Amino acid sequence: MSRATQRNADAFLSGVPVPMLAVDGRARTIAANAAATSLFGPDLLDRPFVTVLRHPAVVEAVDWVLQPDSHPAPPPDPALPTPPEGVVSLRAQVIADGRDIAAEITVAPLPAALGRGATVAIIDQSVADEAEQMRRDFVANVSHELKTPLTAMIGFIETLRGPARGDPKARDRFLDIMEREANRMNRLVADLLSLSRVQAEERRRPSSEVDLPMMLRGVLATMAQATEAAGVEVETEGLEGSRLLPGDPDQLVQVFQNLIENALKYASSGGHLGVRLRRIEYEPLMRGPALAVDISDRGEGIDERHLPRLTERFYRVDTHRSRAQGGTGLGLAIVKHIVNRHRGRLKIESRKAEGSRFTVILPEKLTRA
Repeated sequence: MSRATQRNADAFLSGVPVPMLAVDGRARTIAANAAATSLFGPDLLDRPFVTVLRHPAVVEAVDWVLQPDSHPAPPPDPALPTPPEGVVSLRAQVIADGRDIAAEITVAPLPAALGRGATVAIIDQSVADEAEQMRRDFVANVSHELKTPLTAMIGFIETLRGPARGDPKARDRFLDIMEREANRMNRLVADLLSLSRVQAEERRRPSSEVDLPMMLRGVLATMAQATEAAGVEVETEGLEGSRLLPGDPDQLVQVFQNLIENALKYASSGGHLGVRLRRIEYEPLMRGPALAVDISDRGEGIDERHLPRLTERFYRVDTHRSRAQGGTGLGLAIVKHIVNRHRGRLKIESRKAEGSRFTVILPEKLTRA
């Protein structure tokens, strides 16, 4: 194939947003757009196509498009729309970017002006598949979280209408339990609504400013009764004075209330809660100065294997204990999304029997990048 034809093929592929390769009549790669290079790596040109995408069904589709009279037509994929004549659409698990991806692949003839050959377009469906799986898991988790208290309440109602109809002690005990379960469902619904709002706003940067030390002092004052009831000594550092940064006041209050509540739940009675504010001169990921808030306790700590999953929805280290203390399993997920909206970072450090430290790092200024 001439250099002019190859340049034309490059120009043709460059306007395509999905990864796309072009091969000549000998099934050698003659062009690849930037998305394909990102997916399969550099040095794709002048290589046999089979060395770029090693999948028998895809290779067979390329062979058929190039030489339909010499190769059998690939069977149609019933899950995909019927492609135009001379075009093959199929789904395949392919290795790209060092991982297995579920891809929808379309093989079509090159435009006649470019000579004999074929184009191969690859649409990565892995993200969509993962999102669908997350949606199914989320619905299943919400259903489970609501079904458990509802089942208990229905059982108590039946008992109150039957065997316990004339038993005042049983009635009062069952009503107390039903009230607790109803409150737990109410908290769950409130957290679900909060999570939905936070996710809807995650791409919108905060437009107001907050005084972070003043906010932290206010959160601690609001929770003073809870810290006293837990028998926890509060130690603060760096909360004097005033430091302004861009942020949503209500959402950041929610972040620090949630983290302090968690620390109080898991700090041992008579234990320690630390709230420290410090300035970072240069935070590499934020490309500038940042403020970090460390919330630490000296409680029982968390096994390190749980740390990567703590911010997942409904993930609990101790399911029974979390429910008994009124947890919904959504608090840290909400915290993560709020911190993301503020272009910040959430770091979690913990060791068994040594306590935990949750660090929220927020940029002093929000850049346009």
